[in-house]
Amino acid sequence: MAHRIFNFNPGPSTLPLDVLKIVQQELLDYRGTGMSVMEISHRSPEYDEINNRAIELFRELAGLGDDYHVLFVGGGASTQFAMIPLNFLVDGKKAAYVDTGSWSTKAIKEANKLGEVHLAGSSKDKDYCFIPGPSEIDIPSGAAYLHLTSNNTIKGTQYHEWPDPGNVPLMCDMSSDILSRRLDYGKFSLIYAGAQKNLGPAGVTLVAIRDSLLAKCKDGTPSMLDYRIHAEKKSLYNTPPAFGVYIVKLVLEWVKSKGGLEAMEKINQAKQERVYQMLDQYPDYYRGTVRPDSRSWMNITFRLPNEDLEKKFIAEAKAAGLGGLKGHRSVGGVRVSTYNAMTPEGIDKLVGFMESFKKAN
Repeated sequence: MAHRIFNFNPGPSTLPLDVLKIVQQELLDYRGTGMSVMEISHRSPEYDEINNRAIELFRELAGLGDDYHVLFVGGGASTQFAMIPLNFLVDGKKAAYVDTGSWSTKAIKEANKLGEVHLAGSSKDKDYCFIPGPSEIDIPSGAAYLHLTSNNTIKGTQYHEWPDPGNVPLMCDMSSDILSRRLDYGKFSLIYAGAQKNLGPAGVTLVAIRDSLLAKCKDGTPSMLDYRIHAEKKSLYNTPPAFGVYIVKLVLEWVKSKGGLEAMEKINQAKQERVYQMLDQYPDYYRGTVRPDSRSWMNITFRLPNEDLEKKFIAEAKAAGLGGLKGHRSVGGVRVSTYNAMTPEGIDKLVGFMESFKKAN
């Protein structure tokens, strides 16, 4: 086998090795078709089985009923930033957004182009080092919807307590922590996630949308941006990102085989605790950038005493087989992405490296 490193990249990110082996095995001849999944028709019974199985598995793992449509679309989460207000921000209503970092800021920017936005909460004045608590979020009565970003890959924050929006539809960008822990997914009217962090490869975006919300879509929305059309056609209105959906299906099967979200939560909790224990043990050397009550389980961010040490840390880590640890270009520092597919062995090796690096420097 080719040399494999422990891949801490924030997205596109690591995939389960078991999944990659299946992809490798089936790449040239998918189940006796004599073709790759990249070559078969999206109208074929073979692809129909892939699509239906992926939908079924996501509903099962997330605990969602048949009153949710599960869609696979292109354009990444960034297209959803516009698609949501295009469909649901009607004249005379406001859309409520909580600003917790770069991705929510971009979502707000797109919504502002299409209607009136109410800033329901923000941690911008503290450099996004925390998630506003439910009591700090102001939701206007009769708002079109409340939009949240569950986990922030750049700043390293994550929701651990959710606001109650009452009768206002709750929508959430879960790109970087979807299916990483147990949640009441049924409290959300719409969930979306770019697959390239915790679900599969770049190029496919998952959307789960409740029937009652789907009925509120505005008329006149361009076809490719109308949720009703994608739901009616089971994501086959146009040629879907078929190979990406196939890998998403394999990842969902892998999650189920590991014990579902209960098992994922237990594993992910242990992984993040190992890294944060190191930060808490040496707070003057490995300085966490997030308020403890808002720490992300998926993207752990910290700084070292100076930028030269950070560069050395990242370079020596890479040489030791620990890749993708450089912080986002907008904030610098170090970022440890611990998605579902990152193994406990990878975390052990990282923590051991952090201990030895501190002693040597």
